[in-house]
Amino acid sequence: MKEKARLIYSEGLLRYRFGDSHPFDNRRLEPTLDLIRTLGRLQDHHLHPPRLATDEELSQVHDRDYITVVQEADQENILQERLEEYGLGTEDNPVFPRIHQTSALVTGGTLEAAEIVMSGQAQHALNLSGGLHHALRGKASGFCIYNDAAVAIAQIRQKYQARVLYIDTDAHHGDGVQWAFYHDPEVLTLSIHETGRYLFPGTGNVYERGHDAGLGACINVPLDAFTEDASWLDTFQQVVPRIAWSFKPDVILSQHGCDAHHYDPQTHLSATMKIYRVIPQVIHQLAHELCDGRWIAVGGGGYDIWRVVPRAWTYLWGEMSGQPLGEMEIPRSWLEKWQPHSPQPLPDTLHDPEGLFEPIPRREEITQKNKRTVYQVLRMVGLSE
Repeated sequence: MKEKARLIYSEGLLRYRFGDSHPFDNRRLEPTLDLIRTLGRLQDHHLHPPRLATDEELSQVHDRDYITVVQEADQENILQERLEEYGLGTEDNPVFPRIHQTSALVTGGTLEAAEIVMSGQAQHALNLSGGLHHALRGKASGFCIYNDAAVAIAQIRQKYQARVLYIDTDAHHGDGVQWAFYHDPEVLTLSIHETGRYLFPGTGNVYERGHDAGLGACINVPLDAFTEDASWLDTFQQVVPRIAWSFKPDVILSQHGCDAHHYDPQTHLSATMKIYRVIPQVIHQLAHELCDGRWIAVGGGGYDIWRVVPRAWTYLWGEMSGQPLGEMEIPRSWLEKWQPHSPQPLPDTLHDPEGLFEPIPRREEITQKNKRTVYQVLRMVGLSE
């Protein structure tokens, strides 16, 4: 019998870190996996190790000279000016030891997840270290060195000739994946994100729709700052199933950045854990309705690594592995283990209780603005009612 889901992990993935003061902190993987284990949702047979992506695989998305610079980036004799030309050695993307090998391991993890699903070893596969969606063809960007999701999609297209639906719900626009397939009608990129008027990378307008043969296979839904659960979920549920059914993919690859949460320090959205229960539920259903269950998922942004990331990604894995989780208390043993590491008190429930956050004063204005955006997006693709 085909296994339900696999989770890609090895301790080598923890080395993808830019330093103690950098907002992208892969220590988040440890409390996340520990919470999943503590809740009894992760056994050894679920785990699958990553591998190194080859230069050939990376070059399906990245320029060869960029790969060479990343390989040489942690050598002492490389010039700072040369690094910065490729987006490296900057405040966002400082060089760290074994930067190429570690970034290639993250990408290889997503390639393994894709192969597990496409070869039929399991219906679903998850690489929480992946989702580095800002890396561009010849440049590091937004904490992302190699674009693992784009490399995996390119590999799926090359090896299996499959139609791929890429769904990105990170608060930041999935620009690197979008540009990698902007001309490809067989890859539909769908990004729901905070408007670029206020947030990096400043792209993701509704008018970015693809080019030449790929026109219409790129869909962006920019949400107003301070969007809360109800408007976020209404947008997601109005757009994602309609687009998926219209496109009819062979496989779904979804990016699950969890930085739209009210606690996240890097964005201006105001969602709660409610959206991180619903997102995987909807995508899971669509995968079975449209793709014979084929679903690959990756992580992404998430900068409150103690209060938000472990809970959001525990909901994701629970759904993927057929062990969904509802509203429940977090085990005391997990709280006692990780509270000393967290600068804020840890939530004692997996969900966020109703009324935890004050309503946004502009709620109605924001809601109406988002409704107009949804109407505009659906009208442009011929799916408005």
